Amino acid sequence: MTAIGKGTYLKSLTAVYPLPSIPVGKTLEGSSPPSVFIGSWNYPKVSAGPMLVPAQGDIRVMDTPESWIPAGLTQEEIAGYRMSMVRGKALQDVRDLSGKFAEQLREIALSSGSLESEAVFSEAPRGRSLGEEHSAFGPSAGLDRFQVEASRWEPRLERVYHDTDLLAGDALVDLHAAGIPFSMIQKAFSAGCMGRQSRRRFVPTRWSITACDTTIADTLLERVRQNTVIDTFRVHEFGSLHNQYAVILMPTPWEYEWIEAFLHIAGEEEHIFSDYEENRGKKGYSRVGGCYYSCKMAVLEALSAEERQAGAIVLREAHQGYVPMGVFNVRENVRHAMRQPPRLFEDFRSALGHVAQNMQLPVSRFIRESSLLSSSCRQRQMRLSDF
Repeated sequence: MTAIGKGTYLKSLTAVYPLPSIPVGKTLEGSSPPSVFIGSWNYPKVSAGPMLVPAQGDIRVMDTPESWIPAGLTQEEIAGYRMSMVRGKALQDVRDLSGKFAEQLREIALSSGSLESEAVFSEAPRGRSLGEEHSAFGPSAGLDRFQVEASRWEPRLERVYHDTDLLAGDALVDLHAAGIPFSMIQKAFSAGCMGRQSRRRFVPTRWSITACDTTIADTLLERVRQNTVIDTFRVHEFGSLHNQYAVILMPTPWEYEWIEAFLHIAGEEEHIFSDYEENRGKKGYSRVGGCYYSCKMAVLEALSAEERQAGAIVLREAHQGYVPMGVFNVRENVRHAMRQPPRLFEDFRSALGHVAQNMQLPVSRFIRESSLLSSSCRQRQMRLSDF
């Protein structure tokens, strides 16, 4: 079993990775992609503010993770975008949606395009933020003064904002069904732009990402449970950004397991983390963090679109060069895996044998660290020595 916790391990990776953030003075004239970031420390009085870039023009790509993999961006190119983003901060009570600063954050979160902005910081921004929960960003500092231009709002987000009787969960599901990018939905939710008027709050960015993934996935699962189960084993695969993914779909009612291996990233280490749910679903927060929910949403999104049901076991390998920069990595890679034509197999043994050909770690290691995967092997009288 893995001796180190996942959070501790990922922090050790980000602490030593040579990823310099952009140098910025106390004054910044530029644009917001648009993007806001709401912190979680000291909740309910948190550090909130805009994400800014010292550049003019259309810079939406810098905070639109859905576009990065289709464009073939490298991890280094994405890191360059993210380290150019400067976070402005001011203390904000999450329950207080009035006032000029709260209005400015909503203006940004609902915008359909980049907004010209100007910030004066209390000191020169410094530092950086890396992790697997939210997208990375560069230096940050407190705001002394901030101005942002008025903008045209995305029409469907605007309708949700003005519908103060619509539940936030229903708004998330409706926007996703309408094809609004996940990143836009999440930012509007985080900025307190949806839900019944009396219940609206700023939501810390890290929490809002998992809340959006979970809410959408739970609704999709209700639909998927009504669908016909697939009639054969399928394997969908995709790899990018120093990761390799394999989604094994089984001809069973819904069940789900996420197993991830971090291999030789900082040295000779091999760490494996996993979590699962049976058909009844999962209670409590996943021990592997937000990636569990991002992957689940991506798989259910594809099954719902196909109007089919299946059990899913998802294997992930992160290889040397990988840097934690947000759960977008999981969500968008698994989405792309599900869009690839599947390999079809008559039995579970053949499906696992195929997966083994494209993974560095022996499948037997994944089995030993798993719950559903190992149970599925036992049910079919498969042995570790078979792999």
